[in-house]
Amino acid sequence: MRSESQPSTRETTLSLLLKEGESCASNLAQVLGISVQAMRRHLRSLEEDGLVQATSRNKGPGRPSNVWELTKKGQNRFNEGSENFALDLLGSIETTLSEEAMTTLLSEQAADKASFYRTQIGPGSIQERTQRLVELRHREGHLAECQPALDNDACFINEYHCSIGKIAEKYPIVCEQELKMIRNTFPDCEVNRVDWRLECGHCCGFLIKPLNS
Repeated sequence: MRSESQPSTRETTLSLLLKEGESCASNLAQVLGISVQAMRRHLRSLEEDGLVQATSRNKGPGRPSNVWELTKKGQNRFNEGSENFALDLLGSIETTLSEEAMTTLLSEQAADKASFYRTQIGPGSIQERTQRLVELRHREGHLAECQPALDNDACFINEYHCSIGKIAEKYPIVCEQELKMIRNTFPDCEVNRVDWRLECGHCCGFLIKPLNS
């Protein structure tokens, strides 16, 4: 019997599609340890609820296969409603502050957040610190992971879900502040954005590497 603390197959499927961007039923079934037939039933149920959608792809000889991905409704399922409050708040601020003042306000908030992160993650290698940051971001609603890069002890941080996604769509400036925040969190590193959900792809990605590399 599944423990109430364990996610359901539907929830796990949605999380996997959020992380992978897209996947076929056989791959999802293998990860979840269930039959392909059972996986297809779950996907059809999620499709009926408007949470996922399928695209037919040709991958060589034979019949085309379906590749599944989240719909906008499926992506929004990961939000908990706090974004609407933040959007209203930013809208109110926007009507009373100049663009310069708003940028200054967000910059100060990003600097404060970076200071908090530095205190929480403490010293250590880049790999150790990025892992601690990812754990902190998880608690804040970001589905994130860190992966080692091939170059000089560098690391990637990939964020597959952003807890302020709607806000970023309307106010892209918050993404600029997020990049500054991560740079301030790792002052001894070079930090560059390598993927951006608002432009393309299914995640926001950052490459963090030592300044002396």
